[in-house]
Amino acid sequence: MTDPSAHSLGRVARPRLYEQLVEQLLLHIESSQLKPGDLLPAERELADRLGVSRATLAQALVALEVLGVIDVQHGTGAVLRRRPSVAAVIKGLREHQSRLPDIVEARSTLEVRLAALAAQRRTDEDLNSIDAALEAMHAEIKDGDRGARGDELFHQAVTAAAHSPVMAQLMAFIGEMILETRLESLAQPGRPEQSLDSHREIAAAIRAQDSADAAAAMQRHIELVSNVALLH
Repeated sequence: MTDPSAHSLGRVARPRLYEQLVEQLLLHIESSQLKPGDLLPAERELADRLGVSRATLAQALVALEVLGVIDVQHGTGAVLRRRPSVAAVIKGLREHQSRLPDIVEARSTLEVRLAALAAQRRTDEDLNSIDAALEAMHAEIKDGDRGARGDELFHQAVTAAAHSPVMAQLMAFIGEMILETRLESLAQPGRPEQSLDSHREIAAAIRAQDSADAAAAMQRHIELVSNVALLH
Protein backbone atom coordinates (compact mmCIF):
# COMPACT_ATOMS: atom_id res chain seq x y z
CA MET A 1 0.00 0.00 0.00
CA THR A 2 1.35 3.41 -0.91
CA ASP A 3 1.95 5.78 1.96
CA PRO A 4 0.16 9.10 1.08
CA SER A 5 2.69 10.99 3.20
CA ALA A 6 5.46 9.84 0.86
CA HIS A 7 4.19 12.24 -1.78
CA SER A 8 5.20 15.59 -0.35
CA LEU A 9 3.56 18.70 -1.66
CA GLY A 10 5.78 21.20 -3.43
CA ARG A 11 5.63 24.91 -2.86
CA VAL A 12 3.27 26.80 -5.11
CA ALA A 13 5.16 29.57 -6.85
CA ARG A 14 3.88 32.93 -5.73
CA PRO A 15 2.96 35.14 -8.68
CA ARG A 16 5.33 38.03 -9.18
CA LEU A 17 4.00 41.47 -8.34
CA TYR A 18 3.80 42.53 -11.98
CA GLU A 19 1.74 39.38 -12.73
CA GLN A 20 -0.66 40.33 -9.94
CA LEU A 21 -0.87 43.86 -11.34
CA VAL A 22 -1.48 42.56 -14.85
CA GLU A 23 -4.35 40.48 -13.51
CA GLN A 24 -5.80 43.47 -11.62
CA LEU A 25 -5.56 45.65 -14.73
CA LEU A 26 -7.34 43.04 -16.84
CA LEU A 27 -10.09 42.73 -14.23
CA HIS A 28 -10.44 46.52 -14.26
CA ILE A 29 -10.74 46.50 -18.05
CA GLU A 30 -13.44 43.83 -17.82
CA SER A 31 -15.42 45.41 -14.97
CA SER A 32 -15.28 48.84 -16.62
CA GLN A 33 -16.43 47.28 -19.91
CA LEU A 34 -13.68 49.04 -21.81
CA LYS A 35 -13.65 48.43 -25.54
CA PRO A 36 -10.76 48.45 -28.01
CA GLY A 37 -9.81 52.08 -28.58
CA ASP A 38 -10.79 53.17 -25.05
CA LEU A 39 -8.25 54.83 -22.76
CA LEU A 40 -7.18 53.32 -19.45
CA PRO A 41 -7.00 55.71 -16.47
CA ALA A 42 -3.83 57.80 -16.16
CA GLU A 43 -0.79 56.06 -14.66
CA ARG A 44 -0.83 58.17 -11.50
CA GLU A 45 -4.48 57.30 -10.85
CA LEU A 46 -3.93 53.60 -11.53
CA ALA A 47 -0.86 53.50 -9.26
CA ASP A 48 -2.79 55.19 -6.44
CA ARG A 49 -5.75 52.83 -6.78
CA LEU A 50 -3.52 49.75 -6.85
CA GLY A 51 -1.27 50.97 -4.04
CA VAL A 52 1.97 50.58 -6.00
CA SER A 53 4.66 52.88 -7.31
CA ARG A 54 4.41 54.23 -10.85
CA ALA A 55 7.63 52.40 -11.72
CA THR A 56 6.09 49.06 -10.71
CA LEU A 57 2.89 49.87 -12.57
CA ALA A 58 4.91 50.80 -15.66
CA GLN A 59 6.40 47.31 -15.69
CA ALA A 60 2.92 45.74 -15.78
CA LEU A 61 1.81 48.13 -18.53
CA VAL A 62 4.87 47.26 -20.61
CA ALA A 63 4.05 43.56 -20.19
CA LEU A 64 0.53 44.21 -21.53
CA GLU A 65 1.96 46.29 -24.36
CA VAL A 66 4.39 43.53 -25.35
CA LEU A 67 1.50 41.05 -25.47
CA GLY A 68 -0.54 43.38 -27.67
CA VAL A 69 -3.27 44.10 -25.12
CA ILE A 70 -2.63 47.85 -24.93
CA ASP A 71 -0.81 50.48 -26.93
CA VAL A 72 1.02 53.08 -24.83
CA GLN A 73 0.99 56.33 -26.77
CA HIS A 74 3.13 59.30 -25.82
CA GLY A 75 0.95 62.22 -24.73
CA THR A 76 -2.20 60.09 -24.76
CA GLY A 77 -1.74 57.15 -22.41
CA ALA A 78 -2.58 53.47 -22.54
CA VAL A 79 -5.14 52.59 -25.21
CA LEU A 80 -6.87 49.21 -25.15
CA ARG A 81 -6.24 47.13 -28.28
CA ARG A 82 -8.04 43.90 -27.34
CA ARG A 83 -9.75 42.19 -24.38
CA PRO A 84 -8.19 38.75 -23.82
CA SER A 85 -8.84 36.45 -20.87
CA VAL A 86 -6.71 36.78 -17.75
CA ALA A 87 -5.53 33.16 -18.09
CA ALA A 88 -4.42 33.68 -21.70
CA VAL A 89 -2.41 36.80 -20.82
CA ILE A 90 -0.67 35.26 -17.81
CA LYS A 91 0.22 32.20 -19.92
CA GLY A 92 1.56 34.45 -22.68
CA LEU A 93 3.51 36.51 -20.17
CA ARG A 94 5.26 33.47 -18.70
CA GLU A 95 6.05 32.08 -22.15
CA HIS A 96 7.50 35.45 -23.14
CA GLN A 97 9.62 35.60 -20.00
CA SER A 98 11.01 32.11 -20.62
CA ARG A 99 12.14 32.93 -24.17
CA LEU A 100 13.83 36.25 -23.34
CA PRO A 101 17.26 34.64 -22.76
CA ASP A 102 17.02 32.97 -26.18
CA ILE A 103 16.23 36.32 -27.82
CA VAL A 104 19.27 37.88 -26.13
CA GLU A 105 21.45 34.99 -27.32
CA ALA A 106 20.23 35.36 -30.90
CA ARG A 107 20.88 39.11 -30.86
CA SER A 108 24.40 38.63 -29.55
CA THR A 109 25.13 36.08 -32.27
CA LEU A 110 23.72 38.10 -35.15
CA GLU A 111 24.07 41.78 -34.31
CA VAL A 112 27.66 41.67 -33.07
CA ARG A 113 28.71 40.13 -36.37
CA LEU A 114 26.55 42.58 -38.33
CA ALA A 115 28.25 45.54 -36.60
CA ALA A 116 31.68 44.18 -37.52
CA LEU A 117 30.63 43.69 -41.15
CA ALA A 118 29.06 47.16 -41.24
CA ALA A 119 32.40 48.67 -40.21
CA GLN A 120 34.07 46.89 -43.13
CA ARG A 121 31.43 47.47 -45.80
CA ARG A 122 29.52 50.67 -44.96
CA THR A 123 29.03 53.29 -47.64
CA ASP A 124 28.43 57.02 -47.27
CA GLU A 125 24.75 56.35 -47.82
CA ASP A 126 24.78 53.79 -44.98
CA LEU A 127 26.43 56.33 -42.66
CA ASN A 128 23.74 58.87 -43.55
CA SER A 129 21.03 56.34 -42.63
CA ILE A 130 22.74 55.58 -39.32
CA ASP A 131 23.05 59.30 -38.52
CA ALA A 132 19.41 59.88 -39.43
CA ALA A 133 18.35 57.11 -37.05
CA LEU A 134 20.40 58.63 -34.24
CA GLU A 135 18.79 62.01 -34.86
CA ALA A 136 15.32 60.44 -34.90
CA MET A 137 15.90 58.71 -31.57
CA HIS A 138 17.36 61.88 -30.04
CA ALA A 139 14.31 63.87 -31.15
CA GLU A 140 11.90 61.30 -29.71
CA ILE A 141 13.66 61.24 -26.35
CA LYS A 142 13.84 65.05 -26.24
CA ASP A 143 10.08 65.07 -26.80
CA GLY A 144 9.60 62.82 -23.76
CA ASP A 145 9.08 59.60 -25.70
CA ARG A 146 11.02 56.34 -25.31
CA GLY A 147 12.74 56.51 -28.67
CA ALA A 148 11.55 53.09 -29.83
CA ARG A 149 11.15 54.07 -33.48
CA GLY A 150 14.61 55.66 -33.67
CA ASP A 151 16.05 52.62 -31.92
CA GLU A 152 14.49 50.33 -34.52
CA LEU A 153 15.73 52.51 -37.38
CA PHE A 154 19.27 52.43 -36.00
CA HIS A 155 19.46 48.65 -35.86
CA GLN A 156 17.92 48.42 -39.32
CA ALA A 157 20.55 50.85 -40.65
CA VAL A 158 23.40 48.85 -39.12
CA THR A 159 21.97 45.66 -40.58
CA ALA A 160 21.70 47.27 -44.01
CA ALA A 161 25.27 48.61 -43.76
CA ALA A 162 26.58 45.05 -43.32
CA HIS A 163 25.41 44.20 -46.86
CA SER A 164 24.71 40.59 -45.91
CA PRO A 165 21.33 39.55 -47.39
CA VAL A 166 21.14 36.23 -45.54
CA MET A 167 21.89 37.78 -42.13
CA ALA A 168 19.41 40.54 -42.89
CA GLN A 169 16.76 37.87 -43.50
CA LEU A 170 17.60 36.25 -40.18
CA MET A 171 17.24 39.61 -38.44
CA ALA A 172 13.87 40.13 -40.10
CA PHE A 173 12.80 36.70 -38.89
CA ILE A 174 13.45 37.56 -35.22
CA GLY A 175 12.37 41.19 -35.62
CA GLU A 176 9.06 40.79 -33.78
CA MET A 177 10.78 39.10 -30.83
CA ILE A 178 13.39 41.86 -30.71
CA LEU A 179 10.53 44.39 -30.61
CA GLU A 180 9.39 42.78 -27.34
CA THR A 181 12.77 43.33 -25.68
CA ARG A 182 13.03 46.83 -27.18
CA LEU A 183 9.77 47.93 -25.54
CA GLU A 184 10.77 46.45 -22.18
CA SER A 185 14.28 47.88 -22.26
CA LEU A 186 13.29 51.41 -23.23
CA ALA A 187 10.70 51.45 -20.44
CA GLN A 188 13.46 51.17 -17.81
CA PRO A 189 14.22 54.53 -16.12
CA GLY A 190 17.06 56.32 -17.89
CA ARG A 191 17.43 53.58 -20.47
CA PRO A 192 16.51 55.58 -23.61
CA GLU A 193 19.38 58.02 -22.98
CA GLN A 194 21.79 55.17 -22.17
CA SER A 195 20.76 53.29 -25.29
CA LEU A 196 21.25 56.37 -27.48
CA ASP A 197 24.77 56.91 -26.09
CA SER A 198 25.49 53.25 -26.77
CA HIS A 199 24.25 53.63 -30.35
CA ARG A 200 26.59 56.57 -30.85
CA GLU A 201 29.57 54.44 -29.77
CA ILE A 202 28.61 51.77 -32.30
CA ALA A 203 28.14 54.38 -35.03
CA ALA A 204 31.54 55.95 -34.31
CA ALA A 205 33.29 52.58 -34.65
CA ILE A 206 31.45 51.84 -37.89
CA ARG A 207 32.40 55.26 -39.26
CA ALA A 208 36.04 54.63 -38.29
CA GLN A 209 35.87 51.24 -40.04
CA ASP A 210 37.06 49.55 -36.85
CA SER A 211 35.43 46.11 -36.92
CA ALA A 212 36.71 45.01 -33.51
CA ASP A 213 35.48 48.17 -31.78
CA ALA A 214 32.13 47.99 -33.58
CA ALA A 215 31.62 44.39 -32.47
CA ALA A 216 32.65 45.16 -28.88
CA ALA A 217 30.39 48.23 -28.75
CA MET A 218 27.43 46.22 -30.05
CA GLN A 219 28.04 43.48 -27.50
CA ARG A 220 28.09 46.05 -24.68
CA HIS A 221 24.90 47.56 -26.08
CA ILE A 222 23.08 44.23 -26.17
CA GLU A 223 24.16 43.48 -22.60
CA LEU A 224 22.84 46.90 -21.55
CA VAL A 225 19.46 46.71 -23.29
CA SER A 226 18.91 43.07 -22.32
CA ASN A 227 18.86 43.98 -18.63
CA VAL A 228 15.07 44.11 -18.28
CA ALA A 229 12.87 43.80 -15.23
CA LEU A 230 11.03 40.71 -16.48
CA LEU A 231 14.26 38.69 -16.20
CA HIS A 232 14.68 39.45 -12.48
